[in-house]
Amino acid sequence: MFISPMLLETAKEPFDSSHHIFEPKIDGHRMIFAQEGGEVRLFTRHANDVTTKYPELLTGIEEDIVLDGEVAQVDPKTGLISIEALNDRFQLRRTDKIAAAAASNPVNFIAFDILRYRGKDLRHLPLMRRKEILAGIEPRNPNISIIPYVEEKGIELFRSIQERNMEGIVAKEKSSRYATGRRAVKWQKIINWMNVEVVITGYRRTKFGWLASIRDGSGLRPAGMIEFGVKPSHKNTFYAVCKSIETGSYKEFVHLEPILKAKVKTRNFTRSGMLRDAVFVDFIA
Repeated sequence: MFISPMLLETAKEPFDSSHHIFEPKIDGHRMIFAQEGGEVRLFTRHANDVTTKYPELLTGIEEDIVLDGEVAQVDPKTGLISIEALNDRFQLRRTDKIAAAAASNPVNFIAFDILRYRGKDLRHLPLMRRKEILAGIEPRNPNISIIPYVEEKGIELFRSIQERNMEGIVAKEKSSRYATGRRAVKWQKIINWMNVEVVITGYRRTKFGWLASIRDGSGLRPAGMIEFGVKPSHKNTFYAVCKSIETGSYKEFVHLEPILKAKVKTRNFTRSGMLRDAVFVDFIA
């Protein structure tokens, strides 16, 4: 049984609150775990059935149940949760390759909510009552776990997350009911952004985007594309000067002298050194 998940709003900064609990934000893929009549099915947030992709998650819970959570993968080279490692796993198609990956480096499903249990719909219950029921589930599978949380002290948890270079935290109102398929302010994510100085070395002629590079020793290396966070005033400033510093073009890209500096925030860097989900903040004089 697929249930469309409750989605998160965004808070700009961490906060403390006696009305909230705070959970680590897992850098993975949202997943609905549904077991009915002894059969387990796994769904993405968009209702795609991915049961065959994760055979290591199909045992360990006996009761009929629907759980909301995150599937995550540890990169064996770093020992850290890695969205890129999970994406590599997700791309596997052959059954033998999936089975080998499941045996050598299994994914983990971290449950943070329970939506149905033993035939009863729990979505109308307040969050803390659902958490109590979820805490009573004891999966006999080392790859399935329940996320920890703290009460009141969101700022302290966020600082701990920053020290570990993790993705961020999620704040949830204790009294919140489950808002199926909707984005609700009662659940908010606070991302642990990394601030980076870049040089804008070009732009895309068609779909909006600025080419970003990062200083590497005495030179520059490409670091991806800036597509988000740019206000109309920023665009006006950019296009007022870009014509005078153009150095050439290739296909849909126009290249610029490397003199425009900017501050961006990014979740982290990819394995190839690219900015991940870069958001423009402002130009640097």
